Formats: sequence, C-alpha cells, structure tokens
Amino acid sequence: MIDLSTDYLGLKLKNPLVPSASPLSRNLDTALRLEDAGAAALVMYSLFEEELHAEDAMMERFLVQAGIGHSEAQGFLPCQGDFHNGLERYLDHLRCLKSRLDIPVVASLNGVSLTGWVELGRALQQAGADALELNVYHVAGDMHEAGEVVEARYLSLLGELRKVVSLPIVMKLSPLFSSLPNFVAKLERAGARGVALFNRFYQPDIDLDKLCVVDRLHLSTADEALLRIRWLSILHGRTRLTLAATGGVHSHAEALKLLLVGADVVHLASCLLAHGPGRLTQILHDMERWMSEREYESVAQLKGSMSQKNLSDPSAMARSSYLRVLDSFSPQPGEWS
Repeated sequence: MIDLSTDYLGLKLKNPLVPSASPLSRNLDTALRLEDAGAAALVMYSLFEEELHAEDAMMERFLVQAGIGHSEAQGFLPCQGDFHNGLERYLDHLRCLKSRLDIPVVASLNGVSLTGWVELGRALQQAGADALELNVYHVAGDMHEAGEVVEARYLSLLGELRKVVSLPIVMKLSPLFSSLPNFVAKLERAGARGVALFNRFYQPDIDLDKLCVVDRLHLSTADEALLRIRWLSILHGRTRLTLAATGGVHSHAEALKLLLVGADVVHLASCLLAHGPGRLTQILHDMERWMSEREYESVAQLKGSMSQKNLSDPSAMARSSYLRVLDSFSPQPGEWS
C-alpha cells in the first residue's frame, strides 16, 4: 500500500490533493462529494473585502436610513435582526462544513487593506477554521508605488493577523514579485506557515464589436503548471514553509511533476469545475498507478527529488535552460500550409 500522506500547514493529510477556493465549496452536497472523491482538505470560497463593504453600505442605506423623515414607512421595513450579512453567511457555512466534513477546512480571505481583516481572522478562527488562506489580490498599476511598498502590504496584513490568530496562515501569491525567494523568506520571518503558488490574475478582454472592456473567466490549462514547477523547484529545501501548488493541474501528470519538484500539496479547481468531483478520484488513482509502476512507496519519497537542489544540473531551472531550449527548436517549413 502506497503512503500518500503529506503535511499541510502542520496538518497531516491523507493525500496531497486539496480543492482550492472556488464556487464548489459553496454547496454542502458538493463539498461532501469532494470528500468522498478523496479530497484531503478543502479551501472554502473566498470572503471578499469589497463585497462586505458594499453589503454593509447597502444595509445602512436601505435598512437603517430608509425610514428617516417618513415615520409611516417604518412598518414596511424588514426586521434588521433577520438580515444576515456576508460575513455571517460565511461563518454559518464554515460551521456547517466543519460539522459535516471529516477533513480540514481552510477559510479564504481576499482583500487589499488592513481594515477589518484582523476581526475577520478572529471570527473565522472562532468559527472553527483549521487554517487561513490570505489572497492579497493587488494589481500594482500605480507608477509611483515601489516594489517594496507592494511587499509591505502583504507583510502588514500578515503581521496584524498573526497578532490575534493562532491558526496557521498560508499566503497565496502572484508570480509577479521581482525576487520571489527573498519575499518568501520575509513572509516566513513574519509568521506565515505556507505559501500557495500562484494566484491567477483574471485578465480583462476587449470586445471588438462593441469596443468595450469585458471580464471573462478562463479556466486554467495544463501549461500553467510549468511556471509553478520552476519556482517550487527553486524554493524547495530553502524554506520551512509549506509549499502549495495552485493553477494548471488537470491530470496526475501535473500533480506528480509538482510533487517531484517539492510541492507539499496540490490544489485543484479548474479541472473540478469542468469535470466534477470524480476527476479527483481519477487523478488519485492514476498517481498511485504511476508510483506503483516505479516502485515508490510514499509521497514523501518522491517529494522534492527533482527540485533544483537535487538536480545534477541545477542550471536546468535557470537561464541556461532558456538558451538551450531556444537553440533546440527548428521550424519545419515543409509542414507550413
């Protein structure tokens, strides 16, 4: 029997496959199906800072101030005590998941400012979350904002939360930092327990007929795993943080490659959204078959065995491989149409 267990933020998981933050966790039945399919833990859908602020403003406008100056309207307003805001709904769902699932449940916070996040973190801990994932979704589009200011935004949020919660915190990062290993080291010193590589910034598109900017959700492709492979390979063995790979995993092939370069867990979203919880079972089965054929006894045995520090030619993950790849490609004019 192959031992698929792994460590995630100090939590012992039965295998490395963890559904990441997505709409799938909004439904209890779907969450139960993911657990039955083999999910080792579950990251909840994200709690968005902007949505909470907008909802609070709407509540203030329509429930608190609507009757001002019109006393006869008071009888037609809904009872404020019956209104559950976004945070209350999220906490209720978290408690529900914790009561029904036997696997760890990670709460996900998505925001850009310190406002309120300390209290949110405390509330999520009290509701029973096993860990917190912080997704600081910040697009650095200001020409006057230096790189160290962007990093400070992440470090400040982490530091403030670390003061009030004892839960392990994983930082979900974008691939756009100028010196990722250095920043990961800063996060470790600031109290993070893990990093998730990488957040996918959803890109705006242009409608050529209407000449307007449109937002479209594009699911990931397997090619996106390549960026994660490089950076996980560089980070493995150089930090004590849990390394989570997120983005581009559609089959056992991507999952195994990410584990080989040092991932502790592999997050899944797009493949589950496209094919349902059964895809997770298939990936687990294919992973076990591949490991059995190559006589691996455990995930621990293969994890990090092909990271940069274990390669006979460490430059394979660096610039020299870029030169070799470009020189090795030869177009075939005869095949052009």
